[in-house]
Amino acid sequence: MLDRTGPKAPGPSVLIVEDDGETRAALVRELVARGYQAIEAADGRTALARWEAARPDVILLDLGLPDIDGLEVIRRIRRDALTPIVILSGRYEEREKVEALERGADDYVTKPFGVDELHARLRVALRRAAGPTADPAGRIVAGSLVLDATRHEVRVQATPVDLTPREFEILRVLLTYAGGVVTKARLLRAVWGPEYQGEDTYIYVHVSQLRKKLARADPSGSLAGLIVTEPGVGYRVRPSEVEPLPDDHL
Repeated sequence: MLDRTGPKAPGPSVLIVEDDGETRAALVRELVARGYQAIEAADGRTALARWEAARPDVILLDLGLPDIDGLEVIRRIRRDALTPIVILSGRYEEREKVEALERGADDYVTKPFGVDELHARLRVALRRAAGPTADPAGRIVAGSLVLDATRHEVRVQATPVDLTPREFEILRVLLTYAGGVVTKARLLRAVWGPEYQGEDTYIYVHVSQLRKKLARADPSGSLAGLIVTEPGVGYRVRPSEVEPLPDDHL
């Protein structure tokens, strides 16, 4: 039950929580073929540990797990993060599906399901996770920069920018709350998890690297000062930079 992704792929990461080994292997195979990075878990405790360690972009969760209930997995994740969760449910689990949605799941697919339907629902969940500043395709534009939450990529003047998963998530959170201050504590919870509270050095180093990468990708200098430091509090993105994208962009 290890991460089967091998070399880092550019697409979004998905934590697949499914106790049936054959079903889980099929999901990994199909989603990796569609550009996802797949992380596996066969039970709830492993799922929570791997979610905490990897902070995936989306979670695919079977409710019928052999140790802790899938609903409990949702509850624990929702205490700390808004990571999109898509439920894998049995045909006759109507009550469980409703309860899962009430606890914070974003969507569900009923077994048996088609891979195309599953892929579509994952993409919708990822678009929603981009936040209210995103366009219907899950993209946020800030000047010459475009963050695509669905493809899990950042471009500056149409050129890809190679960001680490942590840098991507920091930028996504800041763009989602453009104009508002995002505290260091909130960034730590969203990107690293609750056990990293007080580790301000993590934020400083990664924001510094993010700024350098954006500056190198933008020789025009239009992104200079995009991420503004609020001393002693956190960071913000200049609100005037964030605007809707036309549908035919990219």
